[in-house]
Amino acid sequence: MSNSPTQHALRETRQIFAKPIAQIILIAVIVLLGVSGPFGTLEAISFGPRLAYWAVIVPVTFAVGMCTSAFIVETFRAHHSPWPTRIGVPVATAFTVATCVTIINMLAFGTTLLVAQLGSVAVTAGVIALVIQMVSDQSQPESADAPAPATLLQRLDLEKRGALISMSVQDHYVEVTSSAGTSLLLMRLSDAIRETGDIAGLQVHRSHWVATAHVVKAKRDGDKAILTLSDGRTLPASRSRIKDLKAAGILPV
Repeated sequence: MSNSPTQHALRETRQIFAKPIAQIILIAVIVLLGVSGPFGTLEAISFGPRLAYWAVIVPVTFAVGMCTSAFIVETFRAHHSPWPTRIGVPVATAFTVATCVTIINMLAFGTTLLVAQLGSVAVTAGVIALVIQMVSDQSQPESADAPAPATLLQRLDLEKRGALISMSVQDHYVEVTSSAGTSLLLMRLSDAIRETGDIAGLQVHRSHWVATAHVVKAKRDGDKAILTLSDGRTLPASRSRIKDLKAAGILPV
C-alpha cells in the first residue's frame, strides 16, 4: 500500500506543506483574500470572520487540490499518452475543490454558494491545477537519456562495454574486465582508476582494482585477503589495503 496512488498523493501533499515557502505563500493568500473578499464574501462577512473563513478555505482547498492532482498523476504515470493526466488533473481538482468549498459553507453558514459562485470556484481551481501541471510537464524532460558510461568504458570496443568488474596490470597494459568480456588498454592503472567516474571501487593491490558491487565474497588469508568476484575469479588484496576493505564493509572490522 505504501506505493499506491493514495499514499503517494498524501506523501506529496505533506512534503509540500512542510516547506517554509509554501507556508509563507498560503499565509499571504489568506490575508489577500481576507482583505479583498472575493466570491461575495466582502459584502456577506465582516473582516474578522472573513479572514477566519479564508484561513480555513485556503489551506484545506490547497491540500485537497494538491492531493487530487498527485493522485491523478500517479494513477496515469505509466500511461503512454499525457492527455489522461492533462485532462484529469484540472477536471478532478475542480470537482473536489468545489465539493470541499460547498461542504465548508454548509457547515459554517448552513448554506452553499450560488451556482454562479460555485462555478467560478471550480473554474478557478481547474485553471490553477492545469497551469501547475503544464509547468511541471515543461520542467521535466520527456525522455531521460541513459547516463554516459565512465570514460574508461568508452575506450573499450562497443561489445565489451558491460558493467565494470575489475582492472589488473598486465606488463604495460591494464586488463579491464567487464560483464561483457576482457580488454587490454595501453595505460597506467592509476590513470584507468581516474577514468572510472562514479563507479564505486577500491584498489586492493598495487596491481588490482575491483568494483565493490562485484565483490561477492571476501576471506582473510593471513595478513592479506582473497576476494571472489561476480564472474567467479579471485584476486588478492594486499595487507596495506585491509583497512580500506574493512571501511567499505567488505571485510569484518
